Amino acid sequence: MSLFEKLKAANQKDWHDYTHHRFVEELGAGSLSEKAFRHYLVQDYLFLIHFSRAYALAIYKADSLEMMRSAKNNLSMIMDTEMELHVGFCAKWGISRDEMEKAQEDRPNMAYTRYVLERGMAGDLLDLLTALAPCVVGYGEIGKRLAAECNLDNNPYRSWVEEYASDGFQQATRTAIAQLDALAEEATPKRFERLARIFGDATRLEVGFWQMGLDAAR
Repeated sequence: MSLFEKLKAANQKDWHDYTHHRFVEELGAGSLSEKAFRHYLVQDYLFLIHFSRAYALAIYKADSLEMMRSAKNNLSMIMDTEMELHVGFCAKWGISRDEMEKAQEDRPNMAYTRYVLERGMAGDLLDLLTALAPCVVGYGEIGKRLAAECNLDNNPYRSWVEEYASDGFQQATRTAIAQLDALAEEATPKRFERLARIFGDATRLEVGFWQMGLDAAR
């Protein structure tokens, strides 16, 4: 079982509440109110801005070039592809880029994005990617299920469903799961070795801090 599957199994009710939320079910049925969807679209654009910052932080947090490149690819996908697709999609709903960028963040959006960034700042890359996983993998799971279960003919939100059910996004979810598993392997003896090295570096820096005081008194 992958680390992601273990995390999901440990939070079954919350995961079901997320992936089968009334918003999701009405979107799949095509009965979601346009006002609700438009508000979501604007907030999602603002969310992607902070999501980009989180992947930029992941580059900094990564301990290997492989993980740095992976985070860079995710950052590029969001900023160069997903956000531009989002702008084009929103334009069809009469929402301009300028309108989205000037919009005020809603409190749930602020709470979520700042939590992810705080986890990344306070913890390591595994903490950060774990905080990011529900969005990346969850959207892929939702899109795939709705595409399989719902009749999307004449559904005004069909393109949204198809975007997250697409092969490209499904690959992104598999990549996110693989990244967690790669880091989870380090959370055993290898992880301890890294932590011990960090502890040693910090201890030596503390020694240098004491010495700094002595040297200043000479």
